Amino acid sequence: MEQREVYLDNSATTQVCEEAAQAVLRAMRQEYGNAASLHKKGWEAQKLLIEAKKGLARLLACEEGEIYFTSGATESNNISILGGTAAAKRRGDRIVTTAVEHASVLACAGELERQGYEVVKILPREDGNFDPMDFYEAVDDRTVLVSAMYVNNETGLLLPVEEIGKAVKRKNPNVLFHVDAVQGFLKQPLRLKRSQIDLLSASGHKIYAPKGVGLLYLRKGVRVKPLFFGGGQQDGIRVGTEAVPLAAGFYAAAKQVAEHQKQDLAHYEKLKEHLLSRMAQIEDVSINEKGNCVPYIVNLSVKRVRSEVMLHFLEQYGIYVSSGSACSKGAKSHVLSAFGYADDRIDTALRLSFSPQTTKEDLDYFADKLKEGAQTLMKLK
Repeated sequence: MEQREVYLDNSATTQVCEEAAQAVLRAMRQEYGNAASLHKKGWEAQKLLIEAKKGLARLLACEEGEIYFTSGATESNNISILGGTAAAKRRGDRIVTTAVEHASVLACAGELERQGYEVVKILPREDGNFDPMDFYEAVDDRTVLVSAMYVNNETGLLLPVEEIGKAVKRKNPNVLFHVDAVQGFLKQPLRLKRSQIDLLSASGHKIYAPKGVGLLYLRKGVRVKPLFFGGGQQDGIRVGTEAVPLAAGFYAAAKQVAEHQKQDLAHYEKLKEHLLSRMAQIEDVSINEKGNCVPYIVNLSVKRVRSEVMLHFLEQYGIYVSSGSACSKGAKSHVLSAFGYADDRIDTALRLSFSPQTTKEDLDYFADKLKEGAQTLMKLK
């Protein structure tokens, strides 16, 4: 088999960039103290942590004190949803989210449902987009939290989170508004301070930083109850010894993504256009796209070839794609179901996601092997 590697699964995880790797190594080998220690090595680590918080706050146009480091977006989502509702439980017992959220958000919603909360899940409109007025209508005086993702991790749908936030706050100003921003974090423009977002989650390993570090934006004045307790680090919101090397790596990667946002988006637009052109030339390939989607995630189906079978066919040629969210581990996509796709489209779906290093030649190689796989695997049926 050919030894070429074409990695098209960047929505699952990304390769750590050189800047982040160097920042992590420096923090592990030089500024390796505990940030809570009172001696020089502790202060060196604390300075790195402060630099990372200040830098990320600058990139997000928010205050340093509104940034908290976590182990990843799953933890940030849990603190936001479970901690936010716990702090606001006297105000009501209803939350609103979407039917296409990441598993970590839906699992939190399920836990709240078991505790007696009413959970309302908004579906996309017929055109695939979400209408802020549907959130407005769903919110009432018992609603304590609304959670909507920024970019869908399976189809790339871009949700109008700024407009959703304004709509729900107009209906009930006390509602907490949470955004899982993992797939759009610094890749898409987001005016955080001009939005109505109270809580925002992001993950380092989706933007070329290491795994194991995430971010929680907590708007000043918003209360959440911590999920666990310890030494009081990070204002008691997220306790435990801070992972300074990971925070330093996160900031180093974030700087690169933010700096190249416009040129990367232009690059992705060209890649997507090229890919769709190639897919149009292959019989029995359908694009699973409804609504306003970002250019760096493409979902497609190959008729009569199950996702896992095609995934492993491509893998033998060094091509790496996914059959949906990495967290779903092969389960039928609730996202594609919510968008109204039939089971045969869902069972044959593949997700491609690009990085700045992805080239048109990579996509040509993928297209050639996908066509070969479709012809070969259909004959085996």
